Amino acid sequence: MAQFDYHLAFSRNIGWVTPTEQELLRNKRVAIAGLGGVGGSHLLTLTRLGIGAFNLADFDIFEVQNFNRQAGASMPQVGRPKLDVLQEMATAINPELDIRRFPQGIDAANMAEFLHDVDLYVDSLDFFAVETRRQVFVACTERGIPAITAAPLGMGAALLNFLPGKMTFEEYFRLEGQPEEEQLVRFYLGLSPAMVQTHYLIDPSTFNFRDQRAPSTGLACELCAGVASGQAVKILLNRGTVVAAPHGLHFDAYCNKVARTWLPWGANNPLQQFKLRAARRRFAQLRDRPPARMEPAPKDSAIHQILDLARWAPSGDNTQPWRFEIKNDRNFVVQGSDTRDHVVYDLQGHASQISLGGLLENIEIAARGRGLRCDITRRQDMPETHPTFDIHLIEAPELQPDPLEKFIRARCTQRRPLSKRPLGAREHAALEETVGKDYRVIWLEGKKNLRQMAGLLFRNAHIRLTTPEAYAVHKDIFQWNSQFSEDRIPDQAVGLSPPAIRMMRWSLQSWRRVQFMNTFLGGTLMPRLQLDVFPALNCAAHFVIVANRPPRSIDDYVAGGRAMQRFWLMATKLGLQFQPEMTPLIFASYVRENAQFTQTQRSLKNARVLTQQLEQLIGPEAGECAVYMGRVGFGPAPAARSIRLPLARLLIQPDGHTP
Repeated sequence: MAQFDYHLAFSRNIGWVTPTEQELLRNKRVAIAGLGGVGGSHLLTLTRLGIGAFNLADFDIFEVQNFNRQAGASMPQVGRPKLDVLQEMATAINPELDIRRFPQGIDAANMAEFLHDVDLYVDSLDFFAVETRRQVFVACTERGIPAITAAPLGMGAALLNFLPGKMTFEEYFRLEGQPEEEQLVRFYLGLSPAMVQTHYLIDPSTFNFRDQRAPSTGLACELCAGVASGQAVKILLNRGTVVAAPHGLHFDAYCNKVARTWLPWGANNPLQQFKLRAARRRFAQLRDRPPARMEPAPKDSAIHQILDLARWAPSGDNTQPWRFEIKNDRNFVVQGSDTRDHVVYDLQGHASQISLGGLLENIEIAARGRGLRCDITRRQDMPETHPTFDIHLIEAPELQPDPLEKFIRARCTQRRPLSKRPLGAREHAALEETVGKDYRVIWLEGKKNLRQMAGLLFRNAHIRLTTPEAYAVHKDIFQWNSQFSEDRIPDQAVGLSPPAIRMMRWSLQSWRRVQFMNTFLGGTLMPRLQLDVFPALNCAAHFVIVANRPPRSIDDYVAGGRAMQRFWLMATKLGLQFQPEMTPLIFASYVRENAQFTQTQRSLKNARVLTQQLEQLIGPEAGECAVYMGRVGFGPAPAARSIRLPLARLLIQPDGHTP
């Protein structure tokens, strides 16, 4: 077994520090309170710098929810004290470490012992441990101990140093006598006067001071350890300029930005007072707003796991026209429905049937991942409005998991403009292969085709926005002031600008308002440009999935939905964003079948012209055989999206009802 040699172990530090300085570091003692998000990374980084002694305090254990950010968090360590795990990791690097343990944490009773002989305090307490943090910093000030706090914010690190003889922690944050939530707001804004990280915060509701919940990243914790350790070297060796409060540094790896912060008078700064007022209002708005959380997979039967994935299939306006009845551990029923009685886009039930096809494809993909094969049978005695499927699961251990399963939850709709970067041969081939031998893909690419599609969608949008039968649908499908929705479309996912959203919400209060907007205020122009023209021009391609023969029966549309779902999942796997563009196909089918979908003659005329435009683009035969249409392109995933009803609300209970 190799023998430990301090000088050899840390010899590669020499050059950045001198041999004499390395010896000085060997004899320094650093106190770290908290070994969670940043504390563990601080300890390991400082240990590798050659620090020889630590006072460590932590009373917590590792849990699975620590995995995204905490050094030492892994499956073998779940349930173990963080102090034990991090001590083992640190002494595995330097067996000579002198570690004083405080397994009950720190408080007023042991504060003096915790800070005894300490050369530097590195703050690593949980963000919400505001009172304990205040006590530690007061004690450091009284004892003349320099203190560092490096906060992981977003994907960056915000640094503040509190040095003897300089501005104190209390003078900077002004926490004494304030209620807890006010202390948290002041601490947060004081750590980050530049607020660099707020520019890319996707879901503000994940900040909840009442429930002591906030988002985090592991990379921010590692950056904090590097930033704090750099300051520790300068403080412990009395070398170089140390930035002290009210000055600070904020480095953000996402924004590629370094901000030098300066907050004279701390929280009493007039500008900071203005920010505090705004922050109080913002956090009050978010206090009771539930965030969209990644739901854990069910731990019960394989059927529950399969259905929990299957429910993420797409459906028109997030209607989710399915419910599930579990018979036993190998048999269940999908009870489908359609929305023809109240949705103009589903007059024949075909849109819902395509969605059911997507659901069945998800079921089969999820079953394969559990070594099961699906025997799917549609009940022939059920009415067309309620397609019902019996699914029997058969053991098939030879089946390999479908690689598309990993993308079922990630698949979503992006309604905003995308990059014009064209698809390559790899993307074309992969997408065309997924639809199977009974379908082909027509691509509409290049400037000319994109312009033609923009014109077609511009006319199509006029039908949607001026037809009273469509208004009856639109007024009910949006969830306002929402980033996520379980059963509708959140307004933030629509793709409109905030002014256009406000205009849409006002006008959808009544059909008279819609008519007034359309007649006197050009009400269709802004949404048609933002929702149809700009996205149509800004994408890699539009596509049409075409069957080898015209779809006629429920089974034909269900099969088309299965091809659609595999195509969409493959697009997600390839890093492409996706938006359905189904209404031109729907209106064209009404024209061909002479379906009277509205009493508005202008809309009927526009639908006939639209059908001609579509057939000029893809051909009359393809128009009759088309089952799905949309656009794809490279770009970011949407920040807002429709999610799904929980599985429990989709299960039919023994009494025949759903919750």
